[in-house]
Amino acid sequence: MGAPFDFDATVVGAGAVGLACGRALARRGLTVLVLEKEAAIGQGVSSRNSEVIHGGLYYPTGSLKARFCVEGRRALYDFLTSHKVDHWKCGKLVVATRDSEVERIEAIFQQGLANDVEGLEHLTGAQARALEPELNAHAAILSPESGVFDSHGYMLALQGEIEDGGGTVVTSAPFEGAASLPDGGFSIRVGGEGAMTLTSRLLVTAPGLSAQDAAARIDGYPANLIPVRHLGKGVYFRLTGKAPFDRLIYPPPIPGALGTHYRKDLGGQAVFGPDLVYIETEDYSVDPAKAAEFETYIRRFWPGLPDGALTPDYAGIRPKLHGPGEPQPDFQLDDRETHGLDGLMALFGIESPGLTSSLAIGEAVAERLT
Repeated sequence: MGAPFDFDATVVGAGAVGLACGRALARRGLTVLVLEKEAAIGQGVSSRNSEVIHGGLYYPTGSLKARFCVEGRRALYDFLTSHKVDHWKCGKLVVATRDSEVERIEAIFQQGLANDVEGLEHLTGAQARALEPELNAHAAILSPESGVFDSHGYMLALQGEIEDGGGTVVTSAPFEGAASLPDGGFSIRVGGEGAMTLTSRLLVTAPGLSAQDAAARIDGYPANLIPVRHLGKGVYFRLTGKAPFDRLIYPPPIPGALGTHYRKDLGGQAVFGPDLVYIETEDYSVDPAKAAEFETYIRRFWPGLPDGALTPDYAGIRPKLHGPGEPQPDFQLDDRETHGLDGLMALFGIESPGLTSSLAIGEAVAERLT
């Protein structure tokens, strides 16, 4: 036996997925360190999204996205309830705003059934309007298991579980690199004011937008196996005035994403978004001129949207593994079988439904490493 390690497991990235990985490892009795380059947890992808709990309707049968979304969603509601994190199982309507879209939402219904999503119902337009009178719908699918939640409260609860299990979450601690040790495990270089080098038996990289950079900083990681990163930016607009619907409202998906949808947030306000634009560098600005484009799209399902009622809110960037016009790939959880480095799990492309899937991703990572 070699000398003991400073930590059994080190996780890079303290967003929802990194923290869920840390929790799952800590629950198995491991000493866990989570490194976060920002000054607080959850400042990246995890804090700039729709805060939606997805049912699991859209993803190809047998994919990690389909499996982890359904498993993660079931676990998430239990976790939120037991930790008293604010959430609302409001349900979702996937709407056909014209006859030509009915066939598309039927395909989503069938995919949801194949993915074991509970409680799905076909609704006529009249039935959908009985639930949401201001809605334009020729037909709809009701997914009662969808909801919204306080993602930051969730991440704080995950951090609390890690720390209760003897683990540590360190912020302002960027991952500078790692190298395999001769007898197993890793030497890990941490930057920031408290710069140090530590040893860890296991290493998980889950830093969202920085996933490719983190992998490239690990000595011996095959460069040809690091997938190309594409930045998918989406902006959100908030409604001035009373929220028109209680349920989530989703038109059929757009190429490469679920598209602009509606949610009533936990504060009771209406939020619309995101769209999808591919960008080259991280940019979180919201162009107010996009309001006109959003108005046109939203009026397909809410004809009563008043003129000038949308105000710019925020933007998010998703770590996509596909570019414009390319098929949407699955989550990547790459272990030794892929990259050849024992004890390392590198996560790539953890975008939607990554937040909903986070507990299931964490469990899968811990199971494969321990």
